[in-house]
Amino acid sequence: MTPAVSSPDGLRADARRNHHQVLDAARQVVLEHGPGVALDEIAKAAGVGIGTLYRRFGDREGLYKAVVLRALQEARTAAEDALAEHDNGFDALAAYMHAALELRTAAVIPLVMDRLDMDDPELGPERETGAAVLEEVISRAHDDGSLPRSVDFADIGTMLVRLSRPLPGSLPREAEAELARRQLTLFLTGLQHATDDTLDSAGMSRSELREPENQETSAVGDTRP
Repeated sequence: MTPAVSSPDGLRADARRNHHQVLDAARQVVLEHGPGVALDEIAKAAGVGIGTLYRRFGDREGLYKAVVLRALQEARTAAEDALAEHDNGFDALAAYMHAALELRTAAVIPLVMDRLDMDDPELGPERETGAAVLEEVISRAHDDGSLPRSVDFADIGTMLVRLSRPLPGSLPREAEAELARRQLTLFLTGLQHATDDTLDSAGMSRSELREPENQETSAVGDTRP
């Protein structure tokens, strides 16, 4: 049975450190090598023994559930912070997107979600709560006129997925991260000058993204808090 993985609370300091090291390593190794990577590689990258990984997470699915839960929680916090720190809707959106890009949430979740029940009692509520906060960020920008209403949830979520994914080839990690930051700045600059006439169709909301005819992309929407 996979152990509960929602929080490392109650662990000793060294165990808590190991917990976070494994989650950080798993996120990066999965991004670089895919979800089928050997768990030994993740343990090695985290600087822990494979026994530590199995004792804490039980199996691959338990580990990936912990990775996704933490990613959702971090992205939700980023959206909440953006709303709290910025009155202007576009500034809040930009702050959120920059934070989410650094977290790489939009990259790692689509890679592992087909191995998990995204509606389970821990992941489902966190996913829905986070998505509602991002929708609030976008709505604020719509309402104050800083973001065209033709730009919606799917545009923001899928752009983060595209920018967060590792590029093919052997570009150094930091150079790749800097290029993604630069491209996000270009995207946001374009949004600042966009109008509802810029696009020839309306944006796609989260509910529309999840409709049956859009199932191939709805998984992306489901991963965006």
